[in-house]
Amino acid sequence: MLQSGIQWAIAIIGGILSILYAYKYIYVFLGLFFTRHFPPAEKYHRYAILIAARNEATVLSHLLESIAQQDYHTIAPGKLDVFVVADNSTDNTAEIARKNGAFCYERFDKQHCTKGFALQFLVEKIRQEFGLDSYDGYIIFDADNLLAKDYVSRMNDSFDNGNKIICSYRNTKNFDSNWIAASYAIHFLRTVRNEHRARSYLRMPTRIQGTGFLVAAEIIRNGWNYTSLTEDRALSADAVVNGYDITYNHDAVFYDEQPTSLHIAMRQRIRWSKGHLQAFAESGGKLFRHIFRKKELYNSLRNYDMLMTIFPRQFFSALKRILSLLLKLLIVFHAFTVWNLTAAVFTWFFAPFAMQWFYAAYVLIFERKRLPCVAWYRKIWYIFMFPLFDVLGRLSMLIALVIRVEWKPIPHNESVRLSDIKIKE
Repeated sequence: MLQSGIQWAIAIIGGILSILYAYKYIYVFLGLFFTRHFPPAEKYHRYAILIAARNEATVLSHLLESIAQQDYHTIAPGKLDVFVVADNSTDNTAEIARKNGAFCYERFDKQHCTKGFALQFLVEKIRQEFGLDSYDGYIIFDADNLLAKDYVSRMNDSFDNGNKIICSYRNTKNFDSNWIAASYAIHFLRTVRNEHRARSYLRMPTRIQGTGFLVAAEIIRNGWNYTSLTEDRALSADAVVNGYDITYNHDAVFYDEQPTSLHIAMRQRIRWSKGHLQAFAESGGKLFRHIFRKKELYNSLRNYDMLMTIFPRQFFSALKRILSLLLKLLIVFHAFTVWNLTAAVFTWFFAPFAMQWFYAAYVLIFERKRLPCVAWYRKIWYIFMFPLFDVLGRLSMLIALVIRVEWKPIPHNESVRLSDIKIKE
């Protein structure tokens, strides 16, 4: 009876997930060949770059240096300003920001500690002292980022084309540190290949992932209202509900530092998972209702697509895997054979990993010209280890369901300049 019940549960969960997400294979296929490209801008808009920094003295100056080197300063002099909020910092982050020409505000509030609250504070300061409409758009970065020299110019191409929210190509500045950092890189580039490229080509809204994105001034005219553990998901969902598209620019490249510690990685994944659950609870109902409220098929589809994006799929996938393992163990227990035991191990370990190995290899092959140079044998190691990154994701979703999660900063210790990153020509 128990065995039969588990089989039914697996079939139901698997069937529902397969039906709900079947359309995404279209994105995977199209992402192989297509992405959206933008014509050169006719107008050069005025932008503010916003950076939330907490004890980021090690890396902040390198980001500000890469901003100072933007060709946009030559193309459109005086149209790019930098604002930093030194958020609960105890080091000389504020001093470094001011020394490098940024407007800097210091914030001390340990009760409201997320990046979203820091950005809310910074946006309000700009409103008070400059007026939010002084800038056409706002570009959001983390303090550990580095920008390719034409980053702002490429983003301006998209903005001048009429797009209100734009995300960009997220590369990794410490790809060769270890398998954990490499797995983060593969994870983000998998999203580029499986989601961003095709969605932008089809004019479907994609999703923001933490940093490296531009929003039009009109979107934050009433302030920055995204203060949850994952403000990026909340903003993505809210934008679609309010009729905004989120596009992707494949030619605007920035670099991000990734964790190298398993402990830090797990802590971050649990925070992401908790934030994803919060975003679904906050916006899932609105997206669902808008599927049926919108008269045009396109608008219904875009709300459905974003609903599926913020849907906590990993939780149900993890539940399915646990039930599957339990079923296999019951079979082994009732009729132990070496074959049954081997089948249980294979279906739990190898079969789910095979798809992740494929995606890791796929990303490293197709994005090889943009990734930092790494020896071939290390790439094989990164491919082999990548499935563990997804295991962390499934575990973190289960943990996030039952524990209270607080926002904690991710330490950044890689003192890397843009000139230090060697890309294969």
